[in-house]
Amino acid sequence: MTFSLLARDPGTGALGGAAATGNLCVGGWVLRGTAGVGLSASQGHYPSTVWGEEVLRAMEDGLAPEKAVQNTVSPDPGRASRQLLALNRRGLGAAFSGDQNVPAVSDAVRPNICAGGNMLSDPSVVPAMVDGYATAKGSFLRSLLAGLDAGARAGGDARGLMSAAILILSEDHPPIDLRVDLSDAPLAALSDLVNAVEDRDYSDWVRALPTQAAPFGPRSS
Repeated sequence: MTFSLLARDPGTGALGGAAATGNLCVGGWVLRGTAGVGLSASQGHYPSTVWGEEVLRAMEDGLAPEKAVQNTVSPDPGRASRQLLALNRRGLGAAFSGDQNVPAVSDAVRPNICAGGNMLSDPSVVPAMVDGYATAKGSFLRSLLAGLDAGARAGGDARGLMSAAILILSEDHPPIDLRVDLSDAPLAALSDLVNAVEDRDYSDWVRALPTQAAPFGPRSS
């Protein structure tokens, strides 16, 4: 149903998530994050609407992603139909893919990267997404978009795509939360949003806003 990528930018420490699906509103359903803590993607044939926040709380309490994922999924009797990805602020990741999700189902965990998908056209979608992200040129935002594009070219969601999203969180930068909730071409629409966000006037304005690291704004002094 969905393919997602969670990543940490080793140069800045920013955390980024990207997801696309053949259903509505993937950004609202799947991606969750807390700057300075980590990111999660909760998805699957019958996705949990609470796992994403639960695993973030577990990582904030100090649990490693693998243990945080285990503690989140193990009490749920419906876990076999769900999938969960988690990445912490240090770039350590973990994944759970229930065996009753609709095939093809796949996940991958690498340093600074965690990816997964279900109801995929082919299991190669997930490694293609990881490679597309890792070999992309340009900004962190564009690398996340490149990962989604690569996953889609490898087959993507078996039903086609209807929505796509990117979420970037950093203690040193205002959040970037881009969502295409319903479109015949969601990745093209998401690319348009990326272009708009990286427009110089807009990006200069965003950099002047308060952040967690500078809660009164960089120009307050």
